[in-house]
Amino acid sequence: MFSIRYAPETDSTNDDAAPLLGEPGSEGLVVLADFQRAGKGRRARTWIAPPGSSLLFTAILPRPIHTSALWAIPFWTALAVADGIEASGARVSLQWPNDLLLDGRKCGGILCISRVAGEQAWVGCGVGLNVARPAPSSDLAALDPPPAFLSDRTPQIRRGALLTAILAAFARRLDELEHPGGVARAWETRAVLRGTTYCILVDGESEPFEATALRLTNDGGLVVDAGGAERTISLADARVLRD
Repeated sequence: MFSIRYAPETDSTNDDAAPLLGEPGSEGLVVLADFQRAGKGRRARTWIAPPGSSLLFTAILPRPIHTSALWAIPFWTALAVADGIEASGARVSLQWPNDLLLDGRKCGGILCISRVAGEQAWVGCGVGLNVARPAPSSDLAALDPPPAFLSDRTPQIRRGALLTAILAAFARRLDELEHPGGVARAWETRAVLRGTTYCILVDGESEPFEATALRLTNDGGLVVDAGGAERTISLADARVLRD
């Protein structure tokens, strides 16, 4: 179902995959690199990963999905990635909207891309996972809070076996994208969302606030209890802060 195109380094696997979306022969193609010169995170942030330390790939789904399910793709991807990590001997937690955490620190992120044609969309699932902790460097030292690496918990974990396990989870879960609401409920359960405290900084506001997560909306927003009142946080309008 998936085939791999490997390069030692590239600017961004998402940038490499974007022009291939919907092109003949690109179904199920996984663009994989050891190092990204211009790796991207959500909201145009830079993804820093020393060469050889992380699993960096963009997986083009084997078939298009309905555009109404696009909002669910990051949550679906997170579920599959978490499955693959667990099959490789580690366990992570999920944080809205697109982060994977190990012991409360970020070890991975998801950034998906798409090409829409009418009611169909071709999708690339971009994943960055910190796997093997590298030697100390100024780039990593500058990150606040500091990142986690899966090898911190599971020293024997290997990137190749991890990728195989994640792609197997993608294949196994593919039909779930026909029911995006079910994806949201599965993500809520896996993330233990209800009752979790989030520290949120909304664009245009000077101070973050703490709130208790309740559920996801039907477009991926986060509904929280903020001081006894429900408030909906849009995917595009805020970021979650960690200690």
